[in-house]
Amino acid sequence: MAEATRDEVLQAFELALETQLRAVRRLRGRRSSAKRVEGLSQVDMAFDVLRRAKTPLHVDDLIVAIARAHGVQPARDSLVSALSKKVVAGDRFEKPAPNTFTLRPDAVG
Repeated sequence: MAEATRDEVLQAFELALETQLRAVRRLRGRRSSAKRVEGLSQVDMAFDVLRRAKTPLHVDDLIVAIARAHGVQPARDSLVSALSKKVVAGDRFEKPAPNTFTLRPDAVG
């Protein structure tokens, strides 16, 4: 299977599983811990935290900082996936080390 096709299939499975997990949590009366807060996405919350930190953060530290700043604990794999996609697209983020993210110099204004 071509790498691009494989990634598309895996992304479709990931989306389906996340949707199913949200449905199960809703049925159990719990809200998803990765919900949007203050109109911010997980990526926007990560941007806010990294802008304040002014230093690269490992994803585990980033999750703790997002929880403190925004009261939400995003799913680790989901956050890594979203930020990695932004890195590849050249959109605001860089990845200086494995599972470590920082802001591109041109993203900080």
